[in-house]
Amino acid sequence: MSPNEPPAWWTGAVVYQIYPRSFQDSDGDGVGDLRGVLQRIDHLVELGVDVVWFSPLYRSPQDDNGYDISDYRDVDPIFGTLADLDQVVSALHARGIKVVMDLVVNHTSDEHPWFIESRSSKDNPKRDWYWWRPPREGMVPGSPGAESTNWGSYFSGPAWEFDRTTGEYYLHLFSRKQPDLNWENPEVRTAIYDMMRWWLDRGIDGFRMDVINLISKTVGDDGSLADGVGDGLYGDNRAHTVNGPRLHEFLHEMHREVFEGRRDSLLLVGETPGATVEDGRLFTDPARGELDMVFTFEHMHLDHGPGGRFDLRPLDLRALKATMARWQAGLFDAGWNALYWCNHDQPRIVSRFGDDGAYRRESATMLATVLHLHRGTPYVYQGEELGMTDAHFGELTDYRDIESIRYAAESRAHGRLTDEQLVEALAAGSRDNARTPVQWDAGPSAGFTSGEPWIGVNPNHTSVNAEAERADPASVFHHYRRLIQLRHEDRVVRLGDFALVEPDHSHVYAFTRSGDGPSLFVAGNFSGEPQQVGVTGMDAARAELVLGNYADPPEVEDSTVWLRPWEAVVLRAGTDG
Repeated sequence: MSPNEPPAWWTGAVVYQIYPRSFQDSDGDGVGDLRGVLQRIDHLVELGVDVVWFSPLYRSPQDDNGYDISDYRDVDPIFGTLADLDQVVSALHARGIKVVMDLVVNHTSDEHPWFIESRSSKDNPKRDWYWWRPPREGMVPGSPGAESTNWGSYFSGPAWEFDRTTGEYYLHLFSRKQPDLNWENPEVRTAIYDMMRWWLDRGIDGFRMDVINLISKTVGDDGSLADGVGDGLYGDNRAHTVNGPRLHEFLHEMHREVFEGRRDSLLLVGETPGATVEDGRLFTDPARGELDMVFTFEHMHLDHGPGGRFDLRPLDLRALKATMARWQAGLFDAGWNALYWCNHDQPRIVSRFGDDGAYRRESATMLATVLHLHRGTPYVYQGEELGMTDAHFGELTDYRDIESIRYAAESRAHGRLTDEQLVEALAAGSRDNARTPVQWDAGPSAGFTSGEPWIGVNPNHTSVNAEAERADPASVFHHYRRLIQLRHEDRVVRLGDFALVEPDHSHVYAFTRSGDGPSLFVAGNFSGEPQQVGVTGMDAARAELVLGNYADPPEVEDSTVWLRPWEAVVLRAGTDG
């Protein structure tokens, strides 16, 4: 975001993510739907959000809960109809809330008509719409190691699936039912751009672009794909699939073909795994005409051991602060940050970085405060505003997520972990932690459905629910309302400079925001023990307490603020301070 440019509307906005199958069920089949969303719009209005982002609603076999799309221009019957979606969009627009759709165009479902044609024969006109390659020379087709390259899938196992119809393999970086589209083919890009224009013409306000930086693969002059890194059977493909050589060319083309002339009213955010700060500047510099902001993953990997998401380790707060500050600085003068702790792919943040027991409310509100006071556009994932926690499922059969199920199956097959260890790993890292139904009340199934929910409801819904949160002025919900209102009202929150305070402090995350208006000092205690931190940039004794998560103000002595367990404070400099 250039200092010389007028601020875009989304610099003061807050986005709310709805994962439709877990939000609200209206018909008792146990799966959330669009008519359920209609029942809860007042909740979104009271919270104060500006944008709703829907995870995929498209027609899909639901192999990866909708991220495997079989028809981009229809709504899956489990969620309702196109007419239902039109009604939801109209209802949200009437309340001043924009609507962003998930755009999943790195891959489709294997049941999409494009892929059905592509796999039918080697000379089908759509054959080259996907990545097809022969087996390795001299190896038995379909046998382990005969795949075209050694690329591993993000969902375990190989990234290539042998198809007997034509005797070749197709690429799928994710599930075998999610074949990758070949963006090298201009016909593919034309079809995608036409689909995107169709949705914009229908009235939506932008896209969240799923793994958009994987659409360009590194291809040899002869059309070959090189092996990845790794000594095992299946290696790391990222050097050949992440931020590929034609990625920016494709994004520029997308801008020209889809967004030209209506760009200012839209929100375009890219999910960009593996992106660096330097990549983020390229993606989000307004002068380049690509994206408004990106989801980076660096801060979400800091507590991962060698086993990835299923191998969580204690968080080093100093590393978190350094990472977040690097992105704040890197995108200050040419770009913009998307701020998030939670989404449909991450465990609940209060269980992960906070304390989901005795200090659930305090740690949930502290984490929210620290995130929302950064420079960028905050994203709230459904239930986060209620302080929802991980489900702590006790059985492998409780899980529904394909990534978790495949991880457990592969671990069992290779004897890596006992079932007890697997339950512990999934309880900490599974995406299903974010996918349990939203807890609306203390009744059966948390008010989510009158039927049997598609996935288990968190047992703590009897105490942690929207009804109880709304009734308590000191609740997580009302704290989120105040944070959102603060962003709407305070220009320094939206656009001010960011500077870390005491970056080496092991337990306190503190920073200042300064600019056009009184400066702010923000501090959060990431521990269950009292901590102290020096107040900088203002006279602490004269500072105004803008926001806190305890009933009474913290103790301030000279230039030091004493923070209670999981306490958060936002101080504003006095007008002459």
